[in-house]
Parts: sequence; structure tokens; C-alpha cells
Amino acid sequence: MTAFRGNAAPLSSSGFRRTMVALATDPASLWALITVETSGFGYLPDRRPKILFERHVFHRRTGGKYGSTHADISAPAPGGYLGDADEYTRLERALALDRQAALDSTSWGLGQVMGFHAASLGYPGTEAMVTGFLEDEDAQLEAVQRFIGAHAALRQALRRQDWTRVAFFYNGASYAQHGYHRKLEHYHDLYAIKGTPDIAVRTAQAWLTYLGYAPRGVDGILGPATGAAVVAFQKAQGLPVTADLDDASLERLRLAAAAAAGRSGA
Repeated sequence: MTAFRGNAAPLSSSGFRRTMVALATDPASLWALITVETSGFGYLPDRRPKILFERHVFHRRTGGKYGSTHADISAPAPGGYLGDADEYTRLERALALDRQAALDSTSWGLGQVMGFHAASLGYPGTEAMVTGFLEDEDAQLEAVQRFIGAHAALRQALRRQDWTRVAFFYNGASYAQHGYHRKLEHYHDLYAIKGTPDIAVRTAQAWLTYLGYAPRGVDGILGPATGAAVVAFQKAQGLPVTADLDDASLERLRLAAAAAAGRSGA
């Protein structure tokens, strides 16, 4: 893998539906889970998967031998989070100490699946799972499907929209401390009432983000910030300025994002 960058293709309609059908859940429930885990998008603007490095997991998986010399990335208790791209700084330091333990101690992508689950979810190893995550969100969501599918109680809780049990099984015993159950319920109800994200809009927002046009989130809603980003892109490309995601603008966006991926070595 090259600096954890790949194609970083946004979620497809077929990928979303495949996971929804496999888990026998509804769109609002699956989108709620995605939104709570990664604010609804699995990549950073530089196309690397969103991650969180867990120092307590690294401490445990390395027998605590780095605890005295690297306490900020190896400690018995969770913490030390820097967020967003800065999490890769923590990961890179851990990789230099123990690559396998570092990959295993990181949560990856759209559903923040921990690396150490890779083998039990049917991947050849953590490297293979992460490599797939670099390519597209469909692969990231498939890991969520595998994780939930492997836990009968979690799968049943999701189908029943029992958010307390979903949070317990997905996020761990400290779920209440972070209010995961309340967040899941909130987003489920919001999506059930207002409608779920538009995947075509979401894809365009991802491309705009990669190109530096700041739609202020990848949420599948064509709001003012996304409209402004579309206008800026259309002006830069010499397209008619409409603020709409018309066919010509979408095709130009797709081509520009693909070209940018090639230049970045993804």
C-alpha cells in the first residue's frame, strides 16, 4: 500500500443495497450507523481512510513493552487522540515499532472496524483488509456487514432498532459514556422522517472534496455549501454556472477526480 492512499471511490448504490439486504435492515438504520461512526464518510480529503489509533489496544497487543518509552501511543487506558489526519502521525510511529500490532490497533474506514478483527471476518489478514479499504467505500461497508453478520445479537438488535444493544455490541461497554445509543436513535429518526442521503449527491461531494472545493461535508444533501462548491468548480472548468449537479458537471467532476487520483499516485 502507498501511504494508505488508493482510489478512494465513494459508496455506490449497489454496495449500500447489498449490505442492507444482507443484514435485513432498513436504509435509515444503516445510514445512522455510518453517520455516527464517521460522520457519514469513510475518507479524509487526501483520500486516506478515516482512522482512529487505539493506544490501549497497541499496549495490550505488544505486551506493554513500549509503555515507558512511548506512553502517548502505548498505554493501558484509551486516549491521546489527535483526530482526522493527525491520527496517521500516531499510527506511523506505532508502525515503526510493530507494524502488525499497529495495524491491528487501528479502527478503519466507514464503519471504524478494528484491524484485529480482520482474520475473524474472513480476510487473509489486516493488510489485506486495509488494502481493500483504500479502494472504495463499498469494501469498507462490506466489512461492517461481515462484522454485524458475525454477531447474532448485534444483527438482531439492528433489525429491531434497539439502539442501546446496538451501541453495546458495536461500540463496547463504554457506549453510554459517549452517548452512542442516543446518537444512533437520533440519526435513525432523522433519516426516517427527512429521508436518507442521496448517494449521487454524496459522490459529487466526495469528488469536490478531493479536488479542494469544500462542500463542508459528504452528507448526500445538496445544501448551500455544496451549491457554492459546485459553482466554484463550474467556473474553474468553464461550464455554465447553474449550482446544479447536471450531467455535464458530474461527468467533468468524475474525470477531474480521477485525474487527480492519478497525479497523487493513488
